[in-house]
Amino acid sequence: MLEWLHGYRTDWLREDVAAGLTAAAVVIPMAMAYATIAGLPVQVGLYTSFLPMLIYAVFGTSRPLSVSTTSTIAILAGAQLGHVVADGDPASLLRASAMLTLLVGAVLVLASFLRLGFLANFISEPVLIGFKAGVGLVIVVDQIPKLLGIHFHKTGFLRNALAIVHSLPDTSVMTAAVGIVTIVLLVGIERIFPRAPAPLIAVVAGIAGASLLGLEARGVTSVGQVPQGLPSFALPDFSLAAQLWPGALGIALMSFTETIAAGRAFAISGEPHPRANQELLATGLANAGGALLGAMPVGGGTSQTVVNRLAGARTQLAELVTAAAALATMFLLAPFIGLMPEAALAAVVIVYSIRLIQPAAFRAILRIRRMEFVWSLAALAGVALLGTLKGIVVAIVVSLAALAHQVAYPPVYVLGRKPGTNVFRPLSKEHPEDETFPGLLLLRLEGRLFFANAEHISERVKPLVEEAKPKVVALDLSGVFDLEYTALKVMTEAEKKHRERGVMMWLVGLNPDVLDVVQRSPLGETLGRERMIFNLETAVAKYLA
Repeated sequence: MLEWLHGYRTDWLREDVAAGLTAAAVVIPMAMAYATIAGLPVQVGLYTSFLPMLIYAVFGTSRPLSVSTTSTIAILAGAQLGHVVADGDPASLLRASAMLTLLVGAVLVLASFLRLGFLANFISEPVLIGFKAGVGLVIVVDQIPKLLGIHFHKTGFLRNALAIVHSLPDTSVMTAAVGIVTIVLLVGIERIFPRAPAPLIAVVAGIAGASLLGLEARGVTSVGQVPQGLPSFALPDFSLAAQLWPGALGIALMSFTETIAAGRAFAISGEPHPRANQELLATGLANAGGALLGAMPVGGGTSQTVVNRLAGARTQLAELVTAAAALATMFLLAPFIGLMPEAALAAVVIVYSIRLIQPAAFRAILRIRRMEFVWSLAALAGVALLGTLKGIVVAIVVSLAALAHQVAYPPVYVLGRKPGTNVFRPLSKEHPEDETFPGLLLLRLEGRLFFANAEHISERVKPLVEEAKPKVVALDLSGVFDLEYTALKVMTEAEKKHRERGVMMWLVGLNPDVLDVVQRSPLGETLGRERMIFNLETAVAKYLA
């Protein structure tokens, strides 16, 4: 608790206060905008920027992390709430939101007690890139109607996109003008004055424009009345727990994934590294506590954390300052927030959500590995075509399929020796001068050899042996850390077949655990000590002797 207080230096105080106020200028308007993604009143965004931040500051381990809601979490929460409160009744939505947030907190706290911090790496980076791009597309399509002042019954991504096209003749010119001006303002400020709090300026401009130009009388819908002062106690609707818990699992996973990624990305030298299991506890308590005051699900966000860090945040005191600014906003600025045009909020959401779509990241994945590019596209399609909640399932399934593919198809290398050295490396066109030895085939296997890949490796080795027609096949197992029974059996059968054809098999570079497994098996009895060799250098010398 409050680990950052130990060794706190007084010269950090000014930096933390300045960073906290700067972050508040970005976090609070964005949180209010993200609340609308979830179909919730804007004041929920204010509440989300208050108590969850206070709780994380006490229990969290990341120094610069800013904890509020994110666009990804908001769209997931909105999808889940839309299922259980189909009529959109405001009071029912708030109770359902409190229950969902409480469940997300409970899942994260339970995961902390079970020490499931390793789940931070459960979704691969290419799949996460595809998932977030899909989320970005869904959010943009969801917000365009508010930007244009058009209305229709929303169903799925593709139907919503078609409905937008069909409804374009009904666009409210004044509403669209407000939205477009806000987008231009946001983009312009960020390009010309990158350190300025663009979301705050855009929101203030929207409120000022609505007040001075009488935009509501001209058909521009405003946010409406925002309650002033502290939020009242939010009673969760426990009757919805059975319906909400599957969605809570997905939101908890995404919350933790974003939290640990942002915490690790912005840690600097000399700071404590975020501890995964403690982060689970901190974000879990932040969600559970925030639920009782009407907050929506939260997690560490990259955009607000980068603002916090660039503004000079040294510790979580900066987040306490941001939370204090949110509290002051509740008491002093609530009446003005109610004047904000919905189109301006939609513009903020679109500008910051579209950044989830990263074409450069897709190109980088494609350059490195085509299969992982396909996985990222599958995750994107899963979100766009099946919805965000089912999209998480698709992302997890694709990640598991990617993992299964990688372990089922490990590499098998034919080795040569770098001339004049004892360095053995895979034969390649880049090194045509590498030495090979007539009658000796050097093969390197890597990773865990087990039931899922044993037959595949056997099929990979067979044509190599048939092509080389060696007297000895030396398997370099120095990169193999585990040899399972099925793989051992396949290796034993392969040794027998090769021996019957006059080809001897040697095992090279076995680590102690693998060596122990082999020695206690029939294969070990067949090979004896003579054919289990310390390293490749010794194997080559033995063959040439």
